[in-house]
Amino acid sequence: MLGAFANAFRTPDLRRKLLFVLLIITIFRLGSQIPTPGVNVANVQSCVNDVGNSGVYSLINLFSGGALLQLTVFALGIMPYITASIILQLLVVVIPRLEALKKEGQSGQTKITQYTRYLTLGLALLQATGIVALARSGNLLQGCAKPLLHDNGTGTFMVMVVTMTAGTAVIMWLGELITERGVGNGMSLLIFTTVVSGFPSSLWAVQKEKGWWVFGIVVVIGLLVIAAVIFIEQAQRRIPVQYARRMVGRKMFGGSSTYIPLKVNQAGVIPVIFASSLLYLPAMAAQFNQNSDSPWVTWINDYFVRGSHPLYMITFFLLIVFFTYFYVSITFNPEEVADNMKKYGGFIPGIRAGKPTEDYLSYVLSRITAPGALYLGLIALIPLIAFVFINANQNFPFGGTSILIMVGVALDTVKQIESQLQQRNYEGFLR
Repeated sequence: MLGAFANAFRTPDLRRKLLFVLLIITIFRLGSQIPTPGVNVANVQSCVNDVGNSGVYSLINLFSGGALLQLTVFALGIMPYITASIILQLLVVVIPRLEALKKEGQSGQTKITQYTRYLTLGLALLQATGIVALARSGNLLQGCAKPLLHDNGTGTFMVMVVTMTAGTAVIMWLGELITERGVGNGMSLLIFTTVVSGFPSSLWAVQKEKGWWVFGIVVVIGLLVIAAVIFIEQAQRRIPVQYARRMVGRKMFGGSSTYIPLKVNQAGVIPVIFASSLLYLPAMAAQFNQNSDSPWVTWINDYFVRGSHPLYMITFFLLIVFFTYFYVSITFNPEEVADNMKKYGGFIPGIRAGKPTEDYLSYVLSRITAPGALYLGLIALIPLIAFVFINANQNFPFGGTSILIMVGVALDTVKQIESQLQQRNYEGFLR
């Protein structure tokens, strides 16, 4: 593997791409540390140290790398883009116009990408307005009475909102630059960077709180979890497809065989993000009504704020399973795949074209999604179980959304570097 890395940096164009990616990541992390104009940095840092690791802030910290709670220029991180992308993917199934654009190929996809950018900016403007309003009123970090802003005037408010929204636009631009001129998917690499930025501190916190023995056990278990995640992420069911020979003009086409790869984890990390976001909403609503004596506030605080309660774990697990089936059903359409195969003369050996092929694909997809959903649910529960047994915080490094993002993005990036090395007759990472 070290030789493969050396070969990657010996190749001039690949070396330029890798150095360009490192430069963009450096700029991204720098923007995540520069505070927005008008922020009282000392008070914010003091408050974040007091409440930043509580369960209600875990999802915020994960996707912003801690930048949001510190009110930096890139405070919103990549989250508005993720939300906009998910919304557009769902709307493609619902709105016929978007579905037609998707079928137009590259030109239609470019239009959908443009809509995603506009929606991202709209969501960023809304989120920035809400976050700055909470910071100005003192409700952003509950339990901290210190003023987070130097000035509560309208001018400061507008400058902070515009700065955070512009920061989101810059992040989108940086991600697209990586995709066009670098290696890997730009947005995925930026998410990977925010997650990895908090990994060492979360791991070292275990050592400081529990000692070297527990730290060693956690590292060993973490390596086993990473190996299991890599195994499942690489696992797929390959459905063979045979194409009949056909004459087009004077040329003979077809007669080849290929396969449809159905991954065990077809939905990726999206179901975990959906479930985490949905469970975050009642906790956030209860947080903003702390002074109320309503029974629902007490009930949510008892069962859905801390992840250590069994009801929270069961609900989280069931939501992940549900969203896994839901997301797979809208991203993989067996009827469309069967129609395309029939149109181009393809068939699955032993299965008739048309409706039988559609039924067979639906059958295989439903069976292979079951272990994928259980796998996502179990991986996502690892931080919550660690919270119970070793009293770790909910940013526990090995497990949950963080480990899925790190392993998934790392595998995709390594595959792209591998393919470019093999194009130049070098041996890749996997020999």
